Amino acid sequence: MPALDKVLVANRGEIAVRVIRALRETGRKAVAVYSEADRDALHVRLADEAVCIGPPAPAQSYLDVHKIIDAARRTGAQGVHPGYGFISERAPAARAVEDAGLVWIGPSPTATAQLDDKIEARKVAHAAGVPTIPGSDGAISAQDARALALKVGLPVLLKAAGGGGGKGIRLVRDAASLEADLARAAGEAQSAFGTGVIYLEKCVSPARHIEVQVLGDGEGKAIHLGERECSLQRRQQKVVEETPSQALSPEVRERICRAAVAVVERVRYRGAGTVEFLLDQEQRFYFLEVNKRLQVEHPITEAVTGVDLVRAQLDIAETGRLPLGQDDWQPRGHALQLRVNAEDPWQGFAPSVGRVTGLRLPSGPFVRVDTALFEGAEVTPHYDSLLAKLIVWGRDRDEAISRWAAAARAFHVGGVRTTLPLAPLLADDEEFRRFRFDTEWLLPWVERARRSAGALPAEEAEAVAVAAALATHRAARRAAPDAKGQAGPSPWVLMGRREALGG
Repeated sequence: MPALDKVLVANRGEIAVRVIRALRETGRKAVAVYSEADRDALHVRLADEAVCIGPPAPAQSYLDVHKIIDAARRTGAQGVHPGYGFISERAPAARAVEDAGLVWIGPSPTATAQLDDKIEARKVAHAAGVPTIPGSDGAISAQDARALALKVGLPVLLKAAGGGGGKGIRLVRDAASLEADLARAAGEAQSAFGTGVIYLEKCVSPARHIEVQVLGDGEGKAIHLGERECSLQRRQQKVVEETPSQALSPEVRERICRAAVAVVERVRYRGAGTVEFLLDQEQRFYFLEVNKRLQVEHPITEAVTGVDLVRAQLDIAETGRLPLGQDDWQPRGHALQLRVNAEDPWQGFAPSVGRVTGLRLPSGPFVRVDTALFEGAEVTPHYDSLLAKLIVWGRDRDEAISRWAAAARAFHVGGVRTTLPLAPLLADDEEFRRFRFDTEWLLPWVERARRSAGALPAEEAEAVAVAAALATHRAARRAAPDAKGQAGPSPWVLMGRREALGG
């Protein structure tokens, strides 16, 4: 295997900063790439070298693998670390990097392609003896969809075979609308993912979203590093993650982790990845998909295992061997993470843009902040809304929650609205404290919190009031006709950022 003395980081934001720091710690040099919008970004400042690869639009910069390969060649980088989002799960990108004689720090193009198609991934899980959600074995027609929906029971989900990151999913509650929903889903999938293939699954609800962290050597051997609880979501996008999950009995935890290993060993998986499952109320779990990259929430696994997952990725890519065995780690304590997004939870998680006019990061024992923010940084509509990740560890869940709430209160980002107020409010909620939630719980809870603004602590109540006033002002501006007499959509809608990024 070639030595990785210099690695190009094909990403931006907090994950680029995270990877660059791991490269520095391991004595390697880092090459950053950046769009014109990110010229002054922190990952550019931290890298040993930096190359501009185009305009702000992702398709002309961070998604252009040929520009990335050219930057690697020009700087003498031997490998490419894709982070998450952008090109990280694109088999053609991985193949182009390897064909250029560079090391792709991720799963092989073959494994990526096999797991990227959700129908093929279901077949892999079947072959590995892992349960999947009742549904179609492949692409489904309108006639077959109606019959299968009645057989497995409504509601059902129509899913894009090429989807991911919570996108390309349509919920169907009425068989009468199934044909029209299927046609709309196919059109949306074709536009978003380049394939209109749709399959059907029974909707498991209420359910929990459980994922298992895995490492594979690319030769058929893999280990797991425990599970993460990711049920606090809004529209299939994760907001809060924690580990371990208190929903799992020891026996179910053992089975679900072994199932995850069986799936990735089946495809000779290389590097870090995550196998995702749904868990129903009877503790039955079902395979969902494999995220073929480093996850946004990887720091909480690092907190309870003591394993540096980015360093593990680098070691596997360089040596072809796992850096540890299954029995070489033991979980310790409890960890939580809040995704600090530039979004206003009190206004339907509406996006927020602007210049960071004040920044105060929390600190103290067992508090970690992964971010690329700095005073004066510009939050633009061009990319994903993730600004930072607040991660805390405690000896048990109660201690971790208390530390998490205190850290969130100490965390200040001026100039934009964020999801930071959620952590202290969740910490005071009895259902959250008692682990009584599922994948459908968060949005109704946020709405109840919004309606109860008068009962909130002064700081949160003021934040809700200001957010409401800003939302009213912005709505009035959006309603005003543009120069052509048409009401203009928001920049976020036009940009369609989430079609390009996962997480």
